Amino acid sequence: MGVFFISMLRGVLAATALIVVAATAAQQYQYPNNLDVPYVPTNQPTVEAMLRIANVGPNDYVIDLGSGDGRIVITAARQFGAHGFGVDLDPQRIKESTENAMAAGVSDRAVFYQRNVFDTKLSEATVVTMYLLPRINLKLRPRLLAELKPGTRIVAHDFDMGEWKADITATVRAHNSTVYYWVVPAGVDGLWNLRVADPKGEHRYDLAIKQKFQEINVNTSAAGKAGVVREERLDGDRITFVLIDGDDYMKRLRFEGRVNGDTMEGTMRGEGSAPRTEVKWRATRAAK
Repeated sequence: MGVFFISMLRGVLAATALIVVAATAAQQYQYPNNLDVPYVPTNQPTVEAMLRIANVGPNDYVIDLGSGDGRIVITAARQFGAHGFGVDLDPQRIKESTENAMAAGVSDRAVFYQRNVFDTKLSEATVVTMYLLPRINLKLRPRLLAELKPGTRIVAHDFDMGEWKADITATVRAHNSTVYYWVVPAGVDGLWNLRVADPKGEHRYDLAIKQKFQEINVNTSAAGKAGVVREERLDGDRITFVLIDGDDYMKRLRFEGRVNGDTMEGTMRGEGSAPRTEVKWRATRAAK
């Protein structure tokens, strides 16, 4: 009886040891020590909401940072016709996502790399997706602003980017998920010299633009006289503002244009009591 008890006890201990080892292995499988972000997959309705909010289409190149099992890039390719790739530090996740892309028939448009998000070249993206942690988002924020072209869309699951306010915040209610959406703004901070090519004679304005991400404040003057500016808006590389005459508040000039480095150009048209004529304008940034 004693021998049987000892033998049974050894069997129980061995089985327990196997369970502990298996549990530890499973924990390491999902949460390797060198990963900044634990593996938690985004539910499929939220994936689709993210891609719809970013207006992903066949002309887009999607980069997913921390791609897990690949579902975001695979969905972008299969349902929205996009191309792209995902990066993840976990080799098992890369293997799994590559197999998932093959099973979905999109392996020619959705590929995956074992790579740190901070070592990933971002400039070719038209859309960046991510489900990371707040501290990782904040570390990535300077690179996203510096490397991505103005107009590039960024969409994140659950975590924002601090002072950089999202252009859109949406809730996937049934799944208690939040989606944040940003458009990368052009850099317009500084002093600008603006010229309006009016057939009746060129008009010149001095612009002083202060920028905080996509939020801008525009001050202007012409011939030393300050003007009033309203409705300033920066959307990617598109800029809009309305100049109001200081002597006649019904005389409004709407400027719309695009930013390209140290130049801006577009069209101006009158509103209110101003002539409705549409003319060209161009501005250059003053050297610092």
